[in-house]
Amino acid sequence: MAEQSANTDLKQHRMLNGEAEYEAAIDEVIARAERTLHLFDIDLKYGGYSSLKRFEGLRDFLLKGRGNRIVMVLHETDFLTARCPRLMNLLRTHSHSIAINKTHEHARVAGDPFVVADEAHYVHRFHHDDARSLQALHDHAGARQLEERFGQLLAASHPAVFATTLGLG
Repeated sequence: MAEQSANTDLKQHRMLNGEAEYEAAIDEVIARAERTLHLFDIDLKYGGYSSLKRFEGLRDFLLKGRGNRIVMVLHETDFLTARCPRLMNLLRTHSHSIAINKTHEHARVAGDPFVVADEAHYVHRFHHDDARSLQALHDHAGARQLEERFGQLLAASHPAVFATTLGLG
């Protein structure tokens, strides 16, 4: 009996080949998140980040627990600030739970976006210009590798998008 219950947490990998599969996989990883979401992307143009569904998934994650956190590291923030009004609204209403950083120039060689939930589940796009990607569930070792890369990217970035504009020029 113990083996059957353990099977529900077995590592699962699934190759993804199109934008729709990629977006759905991100939705599933976000839905599985219980504490943390770490997201690295070039600019959020791919992956459905401007959609209502993505907004609702991220909002629902934040509402699951007071300590839940989203940390994003992006190469460019223009698409987010100009074309993702729902995410900007989410940042305004949950500024204590969301951090958005922009990489320094030397870190912009990274070109493989990923989302990691709770150091266990992730979606890893192999290159930002190609929709081929991998979804992994219950893969702590793979998630740990992406978390290490995320930490490096975070260290090579600075806070860039804020809930309020101070009007300083």
